[in-house]
Amino acid sequence: MSESWVNSGRRTGSDLHLELAATGSRRAALTRALRDAVRDGRLASGSRLPPYRSLAADLGLARNTVAEAYAELVAEGWLTARQGSGTRVAQRVGAPAAARVPRRVTGRAPVHNLAQGQPDAAAFPRTAWLAAARRAVGAAPNEAFGPGDPHGRTELRRALADYLARARGVRTEPERIVVTAGFAAGLRLLFSGSALQRGPLAVEAYGLPFHRELLTATGVPTRPLPVDEQGADTAVLGSLDDVRAALLTPAHQFPTGGPLHPERRVAAVDWARARGTLVLEDDYDGDFRYDRQPLGALQGLDPERVIYMGSVSKSLSPALRIGWLVLPAQLVEPVLAVKGEREGFTSVVDQLTLAAFLDSGAYDRHLRRMRQRYRRRRDQLVAALAAQAPHIGVSGIAAGLHAVLRLPPGTERATLKAAAWQGVALDGLGPFRHPDATGPAPDGLVVGYATPPDHAWRAALEALCRVLPPDLAAGDA
Repeated sequence: MSESWVNSGRRTGSDLHLELAATGSRRAALTRALRDAVRDGRLASGSRLPPYRSLAADLGLARNTVAEAYAELVAEGWLTARQGSGTRVAQRVGAPAAARVPRRVTGRAPVHNLAQGQPDAAAFPRTAWLAAARRAVGAAPNEAFGPGDPHGRTELRRALADYLARARGVRTEPERIVVTAGFAAGLRLLFSGSALQRGPLAVEAYGLPFHRELLTATGVPTRPLPVDEQGADTAVLGSLDDVRAALLTPAHQFPTGGPLHPERRVAAVDWARARGTLVLEDDYDGDFRYDRQPLGALQGLDPERVIYMGSVSKSLSPALRIGWLVLPAQLVEPVLAVKGEREGFTSVVDQLTLAAFLDSGAYDRHLRRMRQRYRRRRDQLVAALAAQAPHIGVSGIAAGLHAVLRLPPGTERATLKAAAWQGVALDGLGPFRHPDATGPAPDGLVVGYATPPDHAWRAALEALCRVLPPDLAAGDA
């Protein structure tokens, strides 16, 4: 058994935590505690120890007891004592090598990052965000800085309800919104407890492998839905007897591109009503459209059968870790029960700031700027391909932050290898395909055009065009 003591550091400017055995000699206990603090690195080489009087007062010991412990450690070589310099940890005594954390070794970063799913980090609206943070923190009630509510701050839920209704056609009230730490966190909440009925989940034949892996880890198998230029073929849902819900990207199918056809949107909701099940709507890239009018959320067709899921990962930054679930009324309490009594992941200050950012119109202004910026990059990508690789088809460009390049059959792997040699980070289309999907598996690239800084964008386009396979048909001619 031991007693914990903390030196207040009135003289040294820092606290010193020591574990003193509750039995035996106090001098021996202090000696052991100081020796352990040096050995495990809490007292680093050269650190100055508190004067006898200060440490003795903090620990409730006699000054002679502390002086004798210091003297013993000086004799052993753990400490040094010099006139005018005080008592310090000896320079030649350090933490054992095995206890030191090794330096992390990382690979060389790519010269040109054209990976999908990443916004332009340099475009984060720092000035407007800081202004919103000042307003939000200054106006926040005292209770906002206590334990976080798993439901999410009222200010943010109210601002989200207004924005989603206006911009995305979502039908909801603040009480039906649960704030999450992003889309993946929301997916875990839905399936890690008893909020949703257990059973297979229908997913699109092309999607993020990470999401499929997350579902598998929570014990939810997935069934692929065919995908074409009209989005997921939701008519197939009727033939999947064991499926309990469906996860769709209606605004912009990821990664192939294109919105879900109106008839297929209706078919998905009709299926959920007839089966008494749910559709999970991933509003992927719903904020970034360039060549068409915005599509309202699928959730607007039936708020009791569609769970709307969104985040600011693409629109602002994935570093904020803020997302949301817009839930049918009967699912709010089950989801909150999974989260627990307190919010453990999403910063209250960030929630308050986002609420102020939305209410002030700064979020709308930021999105308008980013649409113009990303559309300009999209146009430059299409123009570069038309000029330097006209045999390469491009699709999925009406919205979002990436394009799909259609490659000649059998060339995807070689193209990715060539890109890696040239320092170009790219995603192949193949890894996004569900392992159980049937039908043709075309070769392609998923090219993100949001990440490179402006000054490096044209060089990235040139590097991309250099690694694309040649037009074999033209060569044969």
